[in-house]
Amino acid sequence: MASVNKVILIGNVGNDPEVRYLDRGVCIATFNLATTEKGYTMQNGTQVPDVTEWHPIVLWRNLAEWAQQYVRKSMKIYVEGKLKTRTWEKDGQIRRKTEIIAENIQILYKPDQYRRNDGLQVTDNNDEASDIQQNMSEAPIGNENEVPQGGNGFLGLFRS
Repeated sequence: MASVNKVILIGNVGNDPEVRYLDRGVCIATFNLATTEKGYTMQNGTQVPDVTEWHPIVLWRNLAEWAQQYVRKSMKIYVEGKLKTRTWEKDGQIRRKTEIIAENIQILYKPDQYRRNDGLQVTDNNDEASDIQQNMSEAPIGNENEVPQGGNGFLGLFRS
């Protein structure tokens, strides 16, 4: 029977991607993604706080170059990829780190400081989905050299 190694996350970017180039010009980018489970109040009045989990994201080649250009701290993004655990020895101790190797990314929401002035209106509507839809600006879809001519839906998709 086949096995599956698939991770899907929607969260907020914790830091701008750190990009470096390896031998032969291979680009690699890394950043952290925060996902938060909302807190709640139990029937007995006990408050359970929000719980934030930080996920290290790794991007390779064209996807890394795309992220360097378009992904910024505090953006809400969708990441699809696989888990990979690295093991190494340092100072006589075995160390491990589990990371998400991203295969697809979509920018779902850009905070005000990253939006282009494209004439979209900001409203005080309580409907979050329509607020986000009205306040989005463009990011490239597909090819990192292509710039779309209208903001209609999600902000960007890139597959490695």
